[in-house]
Amino acid sequence: MSDTFASEIAAVAQTFAGTEVPTDPGPPTGDAVSKSRQASGDGLSDHPAVPDGPMTMVAAINATLRSEMARDPKMILFGQDIGISGGVFRATDGLQAEFGSDRVVDMPLAEAAILGAAVGLAAGGMVAVPEIQFLGFSYQAMHQLAGQIARFRYRSGGRFPMNITIRAPFGGGVRTPELHSDSIEGQLTNIAGLKVAMPSSAADAKGLLTEAIRDPDPVLFLEPLRGYRGIKGPVPYGEYRVPFGSARWATSGTDVTIITWSYQVEVARRAARELAAEGLSVGVLDLRTLVPLDTSSIIEAVEQTGRVVIVEESAPTAGFAAEVMAVISEHAFWSLEAPPVRVSGFSTPYPVGMLEDTYVPDVRRIAAAVRKVARISP
Repeated sequence: MSDTFASEIAAVAQTFAGTEVPTDPGPPTGDAVSKSRQASGDGLSDHPAVPDGPMTMVAAINATLRSEMARDPKMILFGQDIGISGGVFRATDGLQAEFGSDRVVDMPLAEAAILGAAVGLAAGGMVAVPEIQFLGFSYQAMHQLAGQIARFRYRSGGRFPMNITIRAPFGGGVRTPELHSDSIEGQLTNIAGLKVAMPSSAADAKGLLTEAIRDPDPVLFLEPLRGYRGIKGPVPYGEYRVPFGSARWATSGTDVTIITWSYQVEVARRAARELAAEGLSVGVLDLRTLVPLDTSSIIEAVEQTGRVVIVEESAPTAGFAAEVMAVISEHAFWSLEAPPVRVSGFSTPYPVGMLEDTYVPDVRRIAAAVRKVARISP
């Protein structure tokens, strides 16, 4: 990072570090909503600053960022193309026009600089919300992520909070180029000091993102590419937070449990509906956060059905599904009626677009795994 750029970052941090966070003003009304709608621009113009009805996931993220920016003047967004362009997927659309270029900052194509700046801003008292344009690009900033952000609060004995929320889209199904779709959450959960949140609904996008932004520890907030506009649902109005480490039942069932996260929750629900026509009652447990992990809900799910399928988009070798299986083996082994089964990507580099449908778990593969587990007798 150049001396000039570093001094600019330091100046911004010094400017805002002494600013008090006002009391939460609550949901905006009247002119505030109108101004928010006018500023939101492309595809989001009909959504107020705080969600109040069915919304796409990307609209819920945009609205949550807007309301948190209004609540806390210390919060700063920065990343490649997030300002003038509003982000590749328009997740930050209209925010620079509303809050200014000193709080919604376009950064160079340099992931190490983006996350390096986050360290300095957070240490200076800012609430840093950087965006890595695609999760696979985070390899370019692994030193800053694993060597600095994850360790800084621990290393300083709590003297410096790392109030950093790193937003990054990921996942297959949209035919992107290399490193754009890679699902590498399993690798990232291995970095001690980072929390990892992975919403599967528009409501959870709001609740988990709000929780992440207000957390004094660094959080990876991973957003499914297919979910941006492929997931739509009701979003609570006003203040709404989802505590980390609290899984939810997306679908209830008594015969087999599918445990998964992010967009695969939607795919698993479709599989559960297909299997219901065959007489199988399949529950879907959405983990919501991988770190911290709601081990109690996993154990209870196994005790309830005794038959489990774990679904992930990433490669199976040392993937997070293996961690879930370890939890089951250590804490709920005697409740199993059949060995747990994984459905995942493959231990290969992420394929080109024409092969993507073969790589990413789909309804067919998930349903086949459930049928297999359901047929096994103890």
